[in-house]
Amino acid sequence: MASTQEKATHCCIPKTNDDIKNNKAPRPPPPSSSTKVLQNWSVALVSGSNPSEDTISKRASMATLIRPVEPISDPPATNTTTSKGISIMPRAQTSHPLDPLSAAEISVAVATVRAAGKTPEVRDSMRFIEVALVEPEKHVVALADAYFFPPFQPSLIPRTKGGPVIPSKLPPRQARLVVYNKRSNETSIWIVELSEVHAATRGGHHRGKVISSKVVPDVQPPMDAMEYAECEAVVKDFPPFREAMKKRGIEDMDLVMVDPWCVGYHSDADAPTRRLAKPLIFCRTESDCPIENGYARPVEGIHVLVDMQNMVVIEFEDRKLVPLPPADPLRNYTAGETRGGVDRSDVKPLQIIQPEGPSFRVSGNFVEWQKWNFRIGFTPREGLVIYSVAYVDGSRGRRPIAHRLSFVEMVVPYGDPNEPHYRKNAFDAGEDGLGKNAHSLKKGCDCLGYIKYFDAHFTNFTGGVETIENCVCLHEEDHGILWKHQDWRTGLAEVRRSRRLTVSFICTVANYEYGFFWHFYQDGKIEAEVKLTGILSLGALQPGETRKYGTTIAPGLYAPVHQHFFVARMDMAVDCKPGEAFNQVVEVNLKVEEPGKNNVHNNAFYAEEELLKSELQAMRDCDPLSARHWIVRNTRNVNRTGQLTGFKLVPGSNCLPLAGSEAKFLRRATFLKHNLWVTPYSREEMHPGGEFPNQNPRVGEGLATWVKQNRSLEEADIVLWYVFGVTHVPRLEDWPVMPVERIGFMLMPHGFFNCSPAVDVPPSATDLELKDTDIATKPIQNGIIAKL
Repeated sequence: MASTQEKATHCCIPKTNDDIKNNKAPRPPPPSSSTKVLQNWSVALVSGSNPSEDTISKRASMATLIRPVEPISDPPATNTTTSKGISIMPRAQTSHPLDPLSAAEISVAVATVRAAGKTPEVRDSMRFIEVALVEPEKHVVALADAYFFPPFQPSLIPRTKGGPVIPSKLPPRQARLVVYNKRSNETSIWIVELSEVHAATRGGHHRGKVISSKVVPDVQPPMDAMEYAECEAVVKDFPPFREAMKKRGIEDMDLVMVDPWCVGYHSDADAPTRRLAKPLIFCRTESDCPIENGYARPVEGIHVLVDMQNMVVIEFEDRKLVPLPPADPLRNYTAGETRGGVDRSDVKPLQIIQPEGPSFRVSGNFVEWQKWNFRIGFTPREGLVIYSVAYVDGSRGRRPIAHRLSFVEMVVPYGDPNEPHYRKNAFDAGEDGLGKNAHSLKKGCDCLGYIKYFDAHFTNFTGGVETIENCVCLHEEDHGILWKHQDWRTGLAEVRRSRRLTVSFICTVANYEYGFFWHFYQDGKIEAEVKLTGILSLGALQPGETRKYGTTIAPGLYAPVHQHFFVARMDMAVDCKPGEAFNQVVEVNLKVEEPGKNNVHNNAFYAEEELLKSELQAMRDCDPLSARHWIVRNTRNVNRTGQLTGFKLVPGSNCLPLAGSEAKFLRRATFLKHNLWVTPYSREEMHPGGEFPNQNPRVGEGLATWVKQNRSLEEADIVLWYVFGVTHVPRLEDWPVMPVERIGFMLMPHGFFNCSPAVDVPPSATDLELKDTDIATKPIQNGIIAKL
């Protein structure tokens, strides 16, 4: 298991692991020798996702591809007896059921599947798109949290006569693999069982067990970085392409950038019977700049279609000779003289110092901060996943809020009807993978203070394991004022500063960067935030030409209008223990009272609630005119005033697609038509546009199809799907690199607590020192007397 250490850089204050763990009193140790593993800060993160093959029974389609792999039995365990006479076995598991797969587990899973190939040709043609954790059923997670791992809370398990039945061990972990056969152009899904023995296997020897496998017809899996690199090389070596570039004055192919884009689905020509890409072409300018902005010179008029299965150019046409834009002197964004400019000189150092270390504690992937606790996960598709979110509320104990939080899809449609921009409607999660495109924050950390990093492991296209070091960042941030009040009669004031815990990662998808953040606040709020930055995707203009579908930002350059949409999937569990389905969703709209005897002053308004009883009723849109929001309530728990406890979803700025109802991209992205969807939990329902949106010919697959069942939501295990977006009309100030634009939403307690949970936040040390000084040197003056 790869280790992750705290990194001491110019933005990080070095501390030891022991300093962090000793911030608080230690927890009771787990009942086995694996305590050391859990308490170690070293941790590895890998991909994981929910399975959709619970009921796989047909294996005939893979019969010719699979040969049996001999399973191995679990090692014998030694029974022990507790003080109460309950027979249990020492815990053998070192990985929580929700921990991402380790590098060793990925290697074993890949080797197991490859060994199951019947012939050398089948094995050699296997390409590994994704290897992810099969997330277990919720009762298994509850069992692990009750007896095997932090938070060690037996109350998570329902009470039974005769006392709790403590199992000897947890079910073995499983991996789910999406495999593309380069020879047959088939996509298959495999489930492989792992165990501690499997994970500890050295040298990649295949000792896993194939549980199931099946071919998924009529789909194309996500593209891989290796494919993109190979595609670029193939296009550059294509003689007609080199000739077309020569017509534009470019003979040095090292200056040329080929960005492969998935073709989407616009007609039968894009059907998934072929694996296709339509690249966008750019050309760097020869310069001494260490990072030359090649996106400043788009090459237009060249049509290229690449068969990604056989890696050949199958269509090529030099349709229109559009001159390359002149080199823009403002195109580069590196420091100082390297870009031909001068950096400002009046920026003084700003240091964030935590001399006693951070307030959070980490045990494996389990995080505790203030009264919050949760688990950190990571998948190649979604990136960061937050599991088992709960708040420790005094005598009420650990109160669950959500089982799983993540960003499951994003879509970027462009608004220019001209070639090639009308085809630009990327599904960055489903076609590329947000997690697989994540950064190592070694190459630029946006965090300050004391930072805990987590690594991530993935399989590459050929089945090797790659590690992104420092992929996820965990740190505390000062967030200004939390609350304040001054008594004008006495002149006394109380003020508290706000602090939040932030978990984040950043990915690059071609020209754009996206930062995904989950913020936890001291007043019980959870904020989801996306930060958009990077470089605009540009088009070239003929001399004197302008277009109304974008903004001219430099001579011969324009940036098309476009939108960015994100989908947050929130498996809620407000005051619900595992196995309980006691949540409902209420929509709240503010109404102005009609003039009359109840509103004689014409100033009255009130909040009107409506229970969303079914899935079709719960297809909702934001409405800022009525301050619309939604509350997830527990139907069985009340606060001190008798109201049902809940958490409300508060929208931020938002939009809907600016496209006609027959827009081609909406075939695959029907879920964009509403800002909120609500479904009862189903283990198979993970991807709002279906698992394979790449070249997907099916209309409305995913969320829009699931809700047609119109299942009841009056008391259920609720899943919220919140769609939020930003419409980007580019500005000159977005060039050459776009300042961060923020978008997101808030999950806020609504009747969940009996009073403000932030009232017990202590004053900061500087506030206490100032108070002591004021009290010692100044008598308290009565504000009224002073005024008189």
